[in-house]
Amino acid sequence: MTISVRFNEDTAVLSLNGRFLAGADGPYLRQKVKDLVAAGSKKVIIDFAEVPYIDSTGLGFLAGARVTVHNGNGQIILANLNPHVMKILNDVNLTQFFMVAKTEADAMDLLKQFAPPAAGSQSAQSDPHEKKNSSAASEA
Repeated sequence: MTISVRFNEDTAVLSLNGRFLAGADGPYLRQKVKDLVAAGSKKVIIDFAEVPYIDSTGLGFLAGARVTVHNGNGQIILANLNPHVMKILNDVNLTQFFMVAKTEADAMDLLKQFAPPAAGSQSAQSDPHEKKNSSAASEA
């Protein structure tokens, strides 16, 4: 698997390419996400456009990446999931913990909707995962 990191505005986009299988991919990606969060990234998109298959290593990475980003007060979105990868995520009930977008552009739009309130704002921010859960079935 190859991994590239780029920025789209203030969002880190991790583009994955290849089968996400057991081996060094999971720990390497986990470290990449930790490094991005440590550097201040609050918005992360993981682009699966070129990932035909995912196994338990990939599932473990996704769970760990979500925790890392959320512990850093950030948002993470999965984009461009093919039907096979989406089925695997649904089968193990992981989609309930992620926002999922059809494209990177859709993911960017979702992130803009859930921008943190301005400094000093008293308004409560809703949990974006609640909104995602209601639409998860329609995206599958």
